[in-house]
Amino acid sequence: MGVPSLRAAAGALSRACGWWSPRLGPRLLRSPPMAGNVQAPAPVGVRLQQDRKARGGWQGGARIWEETEQQAKKLKSSGDEDGKQHRKLPKRKIVLLMAYSGKGYHGMQRNVGSSQFKTIEDDLVSALVRSGCIPENHGEDMRKMSFQRCARTDKGVSAAGQVVSLKVWLIDDILEKINSHLPSHIRILGLKRVTGGFNSKNKCDARTYFYMLPTFAFAHKDRDVQDETYRLTAETLQSVNRLLACYKGTHNFHNFTSQKGPREPSAQRYILDMYCEEPFVREGMEFAVIKVKGQSFMTHQIRKMVGLVVAIVKGYAPESVLARSWGEAKVDVPKAPGLGLVLERVHFEKYNQRFGNDGLHEPLDWAQEEAEVAAFKEQHIYPAIVSTERHERSMAQWLSTLPVHDFSATAHAAAKVPSPLEGSEGDGDSD
Repeated sequence: MGVPSLRAAAGALSRACGWWSPRLGPRLLRSPPMAGNVQAPAPVGVRLQQDRKARGGWQGGARIWEETEQQAKKLKSSGDEDGKQHRKLPKRKIVLLMAYSGKGYHGMQRNVGSSQFKTIEDDLVSALVRSGCIPENHGEDMRKMSFQRCARTDKGVSAAGQVVSLKVWLIDDILEKINSHLPSHIRILGLKRVTGGFNSKNKCDARTYFYMLPTFAFAHKDRDVQDETYRLTAETLQSVNRLLACYKGTHNFHNFTSQKGPREPSAQRYILDMYCEEPFVREGMEFAVIKVKGQSFMTHQIRKMVGLVVAIVKGYAPESVLARSWGEAKVDVPKAPGLGLVLERVHFEKYNQRFGNDGLHEPLDWAQEEAEVAAFKEQHIYPAIVSTERHERSMAQWLSTLPVHDFSATAHAAAKVPSPLEGSEGDGDSD
C-alpha cells in the first residue's frame, strides 16, 4: 500500500471515529498513532463507503446545527413576548400635534421631582412610557429623548394645536397606543417625521392664541348691567378691534409681564395680528373670541393685553394708557383670568419653505387634522370654559377688581439686569 492510500485510510478512520475536522485533520495526520492502537486498513471498497458515510454524517450535523440556529433566531425575533422587540428599532425625531384642556393642571411644562403640581407633560410622558415608544429612563430625564415643546402654557390654559418634538421608537399604531394611556381631555391628533436637529421651540416662527370671554366684559361700567343677558353691539365690537389693532407691530411689553425691565431687549415683542371675532351664544351666555398672533409671548403677556383693552372699553382707563404702557414708565396693567386663554396654533413657515417640499419631509401645516382639532375644541375646550365661567364667574369677579387699579401711575421702573432665567423665558411662549 502506497503512502497516498495509507493517508486516505487514516483519514477515513479518523472521520469514522468522529475526531476529524477540516482544520485539525492535517495536524492529526502528522501525529503518528500510539503503539498498539493501529488497526489494519479496510479494503478499498469499504473505505470509500465509510468515507461517504463519514462525510454524510458531518454534513448532516452541520445542517442540523444551522437549522437549530435559524430556529433560535426566529424564536428570538418573533417570540418577543416581553414587548422589547421594538427597542431594537432606531429612534426617530418626530413632532406630535397635541390638544388638551388645561383645567386642573398647573401648566404644560413638567416639574421633575415635584408631584404636588400636576402638569400636562406628566400625563404625556407616562403615556409615552406605557405605550412602549420610549424607555422608562427617558421619562425620568426628558433630555434623553430631546423633548421640547413649542409653548409653556400657564396654569389652567388649554391648547388646540400644541406641538412637541422628541425622539421615539416608531412602533406600530403609535398614536392609538399613546392615546389609550391618556385621559380623554388630552389627545395626540397627529404625528410627522422631521429633521434630526429639529427643535419645536426654536423652529417655531409664530404662535396663535385665542382668548374666549363673556361679552359682558366689554359692557361700560356706567351704562350696562354685567350679567348673562348682555349682548355686544356692533359699535362696541368696532371699538374693541380698533384698540386691539394698536398692539400690532413691535412694542416694548415690559409692563405686560413680571420681572422685566424697560431696557431689556427680550421685552421687545412683535405682534402680527390681533382682533375680536363676532360674538356667539353658548348656554344662554354670549361669548367672543379674541385672536392674537405673535412671534413669541412672555408670561402673562396676552392676559394683560386683553385686560388693558377691557379696562379701556369699560371706562376705567383712558386710551392714552395704551401708548404709555410701551414707554419706560411703570404702568399698572390688569391681568385677565387665565380661564379663556387657549393656544390655538403654532407656525413653522421657514421650516416648511426649506424642508416641506424636499420630497423627504412633510410640511408642518396640519391641514388634514383640522377637523379633529375643531371637534376637540367643541367637545372639551369650549364646554370647560363656559361651564367654569357659569359656576365660578371668574370674569365677573375679576371685573370687580378693576376700580382698584391706578392707571395714572407714572413711576419709572428701575433698569434691571436680565438674568439667565429671564433670557430663557423670553425665548419661548409661556403664557
